[in-house]
Amino acid sequence: MKHQIRQSINRLAAWLEKNDYRGYDTFDGLNARYLRPLTLNNKFLQTVLQQGVRRFPINLRPLLGISKDYSTKGMGFLARGFLRLYQTTGDTVWKEKADFAFQWLIEHQSKGYSGACWGNHFDYISRSFYLPKGVPTVVWTSLIGHAFLDGYDILRNDTYLQIAVSACEHILNDLDTFSDGDGLCISYIPPVNKQVHNANTLGASLLARTYSHNRNESYRSLAQKAIQYTAQYQRPDFSWYYGEAANLHWVDNFHTAYVLDCFKHYAEGTGDHRYQAILRNGYNYWKKTFFLRDGTPRYYDHKTLPLDIQCASQAIDTLVFFHEQDPDSLPLALKVARWTIANMQDPSGYFYYRRYSPWIVNKTPTLHWGQATMLCALAGLYRLL
Repeated sequence: MKHQIRQSINRLAAWLEKNDYRGYDTFDGLNARYLRPLTLNNKFLQTVLQQGVRRFPINLRPLLGISKDYSTKGMGFLARGFLRLYQTTGDTVWKEKADFAFQWLIEHQSKGYSGACWGNHFDYISRSFYLPKGVPTVVWTSLIGHAFLDGYDILRNDTYLQIAVSACEHILNDLDTFSDGDGLCISYIPPVNKQVHNANTLGASLLARTYSHNRNESYRSLAQKAIQYTAQYQRPDFSWYYGEAANLHWVDNFHTAYVLDCFKHYAEGTGDHRYQAILRNGYNYWKKTFFLRDGTPRYYDHKTLPLDIQCASQAIDTLVFFHEQDPDSLPLALKVARWTIANMQDPSGYFYYRRYSPWIVNKTPTLHWGQATMLCALAGLYRLL
């Protein structure tokens, strides 16, 4: 299996290099320069355009004037994947690729905020909010911040730690918080206070992990309150809704996995283990609920389809992250990887976006959603074998 994973990584890396590390994004529909003007800035029509491009089983983007582009979140995942390959192989080519990705991220921060932060390269609309191009999100910023911390831990480059610290200052100073009981929820985006569990805990996880380096007590304090907010909303079956607003009441695979990773990062970064039972129960629920016997990653708690590449990549990454706590996690990660390579990787090297059935496949080469997350996940798995 190790050889199969390395071959898969090599094919994906070759595809990425051939495409200059550019690709489409799941939610880039509003970049459709031929159809966007026809929406007349109407929220409903914009939602129809974005979701139509996203959900249509054939990639319409070339016909609609949507170009492949670089992605901030994609570059963050690529940097982490390149670092893992450098750790495993010692080949400095991977280090050079990681440094390139980090430099690109440093040069493409969102402007006008208290610290380092990153947003989309497209306008985005959801059932909760409208997010203009370039406005940072705590999800993007935290995941990229973790990449910079990896860069510091592995390469001992002080600049990378400084960027992570700067990202924490953005979280502290630019993002609103929502008080609820003993907890505080970190807002998803600067302009609007939206309570979303994976966003909240991702912010907490970056604060906690950075705290382990600089012992800034304000980082630890906000991280604890944010983790407390999500801890108190764990449901009786040990799951979490995506968010607590009535229109956010669903449970899915990869957002749950994000939350689990974040609870673990918090405990490791701060030494505070008061939430271990919540983490253990949540992890066991996730592992029991979201996988078929052959390793197929399910999307929702109540149904399997669509088979989504980020469900696969994040599952592999989270299972690898928990391998020291759970001896069964690595065998399951290998099952998921085997299924994903067999069912989602194109002969040219990239990974498909979604399978809706054995016959209906959306083969769009999404960059951050598919290629970057899979490179990162497979590199992490390969490192353990």
